[in-house]
Amino acid sequence: MRLSRYFLPVLKENPSEAQIVSHRLMLRAGMIKQAAAGIYSWLPLGFKVLRKLENIVHEEQERAGHIAIQMPVMQSADLWRESGRYDDYGQEMLRMKDRHDRDMLFTPTAEELVTDIFRGHVSSYKDLPLTLYQIQWKFRDEIRPRFGVMRGREFYMKDGYNFDLTKEDALHAYNRHLVTYLRTYERMGLQAIPMRADSGPIGGDDTHEFLVLAETGESEVFYDSAVTDLTFGDRQIDYDDRGQCQSILEEFTSKYARTDETHDEALFNQVPEDRRRVARGIEVGQIFYFGTKYSEPLGATVQGPDGKPVPVHMGSHGIGVSRLVGAIIEASHDDKGIIWPEGVTPFHCGIVNLKQGDDEADAACEKLYAALTVLGLEPLYDDRNERAGGKFATMDLIGLPWRITVGPRGLKNGVVELTCRRTGESEELSPEAAVTKIAEIYERIA
Repeated sequence: MRLSRYFLPVLKENPSEAQIVSHRLMLRAGMIKQAAAGIYSWLPLGFKVLRKLENIVHEEQERAGHIAIQMPVMQSADLWRESGRYDDYGQEMLRMKDRHDRDMLFTPTAEELVTDIFRGHVSSYKDLPLTLYQIQWKFRDEIRPRFGVMRGREFYMKDGYNFDLTKEDALHAYNRHLVTYLRTYERMGLQAIPMRADSGPIGGDDTHEFLVLAETGESEVFYDSAVTDLTFGDRQIDYDDRGQCQSILEEFTSKYARTDETHDEALFNQVPEDRRRVARGIEVGQIFYFGTKYSEPLGATVQGPDGKPVPVHMGSHGIGVSRLVGAIIEASHDDKGIIWPEGVTPFHCGIVNLKQGDDEADAACEKLYAALTVLGLEPLYDDRNERAGGKFATMDLIGLPWRITVGPRGLKNGVVELTCRRTGESEELSPEAAVTKIAEIYERIA
């Protein structure tokens, strides 16, 4: 993409309505624009990042054998009355009537709807286990939406639902989801700590939230600092191996890590004092096991091995995809702007032409642009007739991990400058060597 042809409405000043870093930088970098309180339009740069995150989520869900579907954003209230949640959910649910005076709602979550799909099409234990998931827009009518996409009313979310014959089978699905989430977040450049949490309106006894540590987090968290030393890495996982999935769950949840709703001071005091930490965290996902809470009232049963009907055991598993954009920025920025991890960056590198209109500089930039594109990479070429300082400021603000700077002086010596956004370190390389290095960096994280 050439910046002269791109829609990137960056702002020079900090927006007065933005209270936290991610909201401020997303507005300044031209990623979003507020349409109403807690509701945003996603502009091209923000939309590219959102799609990058969505693709990672899809890849990891499919790796675990989960099956994607798409459910509607509007639901009938009748299903929620069947489950008993319609009146219990509270004012966060946006209720409305259609032209035929039928009660409808804008989806805040989809346990009822997916259970209705299941009960209409699955009748035998031989069709289990089954996990269905979607990535879809949701709406919760927050009383005070704030912090941009971190606490908006409309949000983009992955929600998955497992159906299993027994509790033991469903707990394996729970463990499997925990493993997929660890992989997902690390691919995004995040350390998301699974913490014992409260189930809230979803229900159930077993639940973990995944939290990214950040000063602006809405949750107070208590944890053993040893959990921050854990990494998933490039382990090869057999998702059908119950023992392997269980051992990973134990590895990542055996150390104390809880949100304020489930904090136990006595247990926390058993952690060595030098490892006790109290901080704030941003919730980016949650997994639940809730047994037959929905299958029994909604009649989601299968014929068991003995021929008798059995209510299926269920769980639900969410990832806040749009919220993750803000969480990544909160965890990865400096005073100049965003610093995208390589795995989620909207463009793989920026190309800055220091002297637009100079034949040699223009030709070198075009050659770099073509070479990177041929390798399947997406460069953002700043070909505007602007001052160098303004071009650097834009690149720093939007946070591309790598920048290639091209100018007449360097070209006389046969070199361009390759700069790492995270460290600020630069090196002079031939244009060919710069392309090779960028390609190798992204090949390692593919």
